[in-house]
Amino acid sequence: MAVDLLLGLQWGDEGKGKIVDVLTKDYDIIARFQGGPNAGHTLEFDGIKHVLHTIPSGIFHDNAVNVVGNGIVIDPVIFQKELENLEKFNLDIKSKLLISRKAHLILPTHRLLDAASEASKGKAKIGSTLKGIGPTYMDKTGRNGIRVGDLELEDWKDKYRTLADKHEAMINFHDVSIQYNLAELEAEFFAAVKVLKSLTFIDSEEYIHQAQENKKTILAEGAQGSLLDIDFGTYPFVTSSNTTAAGACTGLGVAPNKIGDVYGIFKAYTTRVGSGPFPTELFDEDGETMGRVGNEFGATTGRKRRCGWLDLVALRYAVQVSGVTQLIMMKADVLSGFKKLKICTAYNYRGETIKHLPYNIEAENVTPIYTEIDGWDKDLTKINSKDDFPAALNGYIDFLEKELNVPITVVSVGPDRTQTINR
Repeated sequence: MAVDLLLGLQWGDEGKGKIVDVLTKDYDIIARFQGGPNAGHTLEFDGIKHVLHTIPSGIFHDNAVNVVGNGIVIDPVIFQKELENLEKFNLDIKSKLLISRKAHLILPTHRLLDAASEASKGKAKIGSTLKGIGPTYMDKTGRNGIRVGDLELEDWKDKYRTLADKHEAMINFHDVSIQYNLAELEAEFFAAVKVLKSLTFIDSEEYIHQAQENKKTILAEGAQGSLLDIDFGTYPFVTSSNTTAAGACTGLGVAPNKIGDVYGIFKAYTTRVGSGPFPTELFDEDGETMGRVGNEFGATTGRKRRCGWLDLVALRYAVQVSGVTQLIMMKADVLSGFKKLKICTAYNYRGETIKHLPYNIEAENVTPIYTEIDGWDKDLTKINSKDDFPAALNGYIDFLEKELNVPITVVSVGPDRTQTINR
């Protein structure tokens, strides 16, 4: 049985959590394959907003098993808080939430290293969430990391001490003032590890393989957006893992020929949190309106998101890299009221018109080339059928489908799971 993928196609915050929640009824297993608590997946239903950071977004459905794959990095302290937030819903966490033994652990000193590294960069900082993600992946690739499976071994605390001592020496190397009480942080960490050890650990690649053999339906849930991919994103302003379709293969142990549908999610406009190039960013009233109406604040960091017109050059690139088969457009309702909409269809790159994403998209090299089309006034949030779409919205969708050569099969018109229109 093929594994379907759900990916964000921009710089994150596309609305992946909501769509996974909507799609979960069609799947037996929801599996996260990369990232960690730097992700913030927001789900809204029954008048309640839920924000998940590491736990897959299918956790509220009785029918679905949720797998935290080997490509994830887990902060036990944040994980414990997520579990505590779920307690009032009486979920069967023991059987419905499974953790890969090969997932790596974020230590308190990883977070301190992250803060020290970012502080040392000054104005050149990359906009880290300071969750310890980068240092943890560095230890993973440097073959120093501690994995969930290590917690089942008697000497894991010795391994922890060796690594934490090494981290402290590295923190001092950065020569910046970072105030911390490691004993306090470690007490919280070890208490959270006890909670983590009460959950079900699995050899996740074997679990996924057996599920495929038994014809179980599986949806792999991506975290950060495609343009934050460590290889294909706007480096160095990226995350530390592979957020494209390839990441699902390495983050879950799924063979490339076992990938099925690839759902790509994008906003009807573009946003970005933190530092990094953003060719279509707006600094005017239109950008302010997008941010205000769209409530554009990071679910994890609370940082205000930068807003701009839809960038089809970047979106086409993300579709191409991951082989997207279906598109899902989010936040169409936010564009209601704009008389004219601009869509970036090409770049002026150093005096040449191009339609592909070049190596460098910093402002000094790239100027967006826009196509302008009519907007719509109609409030979309009360719509429950595609037949009620205003003509201008259909025109917007048709234009995007022709440019991207991929069908837009779902349009979201509000944050609630019910505000999702199938086409």
